[in-house]
Amino acid sequence: MNALRSRRFILTGLAPAVLLYTLFVFVPVIWSAYYGFFNWSGIGEAKYIGLDNYAEILRDPVFWRALKNNVIFVLASVFGQVPLALALAVLLHKSNWLQRFLRSAVFLPMVLSTVVIGMIWQYFYHPQIGILNFLLDSLGLSSWKLDWLSDRDIAIYSLLPPLIWSYVGLYLIIFMSALQNIPGEIHDAAKIDGVSGARKLATITLPIIKNTVQVAVILCISGSLKSFDLVYIMTKGGPAHATELLATYMYNSTFTTYRYGFGSAISTTIMLISLLLIGTSQWLANRNKSKQT
Repeated sequence: MNALRSRRFILTGLAPAVLLYTLFVFVPVIWSAYYGFFNWSGIGEAKYIGLDNYAEILRDPVFWRALKNNVIFVLASVFGQVPLALALAVLLHKSNWLQRFLRSAVFLPMVLSTVVIGMIWQYFYHPQIGILNFLLDSLGLSSWKLDWLSDRDIAIYSLLPPLIWSYVGLYLIIFMSALQNIPGEIHDAAKIDGVSGARKLATITLPIIKNTVQVAVILCISGSLKSFDLVYIMTKGGPAHATELLATYMYNSTFTTYRYGFGSAISTTIMLISLLLIGTSQWLANRNKSKQT
């Protein structure tokens, strides 16, 4: 009887969140997938065209450029944000005043608007008044000065530092929570056995928080595929689609040309690519885990 009451209480508590998630996330996803099969301008009658929108997406070179750029973002997030946040968490998980200050400094971008972050880095990269080119001038490296956001060969790579800087604080907090939840007895046993430093990190700490790292990787992949605001503020996908991402490609295709059916097909494609990448990352993680066991 008590178990039944507890189950009812849990279901009653979850019901509002599940209802809101269904109405504002699940239903729009299904609705968007449905309109991906139609030619629709957002007003008037929608004309069913089957898979034509998806065929047009696959033929569009801008889509493949956006997909390539998104893959670069995913790799930068997974191999930039996660290792950096993990290293900072290991260094800053204690609680003296300096480490508290550094944790706050690393987390600061998380409380800033993405618009503010984009404008800060725009000034940083500005070819005339930017801090980066000024520093290069001061160091006698004027030949290294570039138009960081206007050169199509390097623009996408110029967006990676602000991307990593913006979200590393989130994963720092996640990893610090995981490290603080490791029982003290494990640290004491490792100390008695003479295990410390890098060996302790590799053989004890990382295996314990492996599931947390996997969650962080999933968040990195899904967040990178949804990246929009930072890129839109800094470059709007230019120059010449050099920094176009799947999200900006969807936005421009939907709201500048009023092709809501085509934009819905792009959003469904983004969701499928995200599921594919997340599934692949989990398969690789589970495969490595099975090999170790």
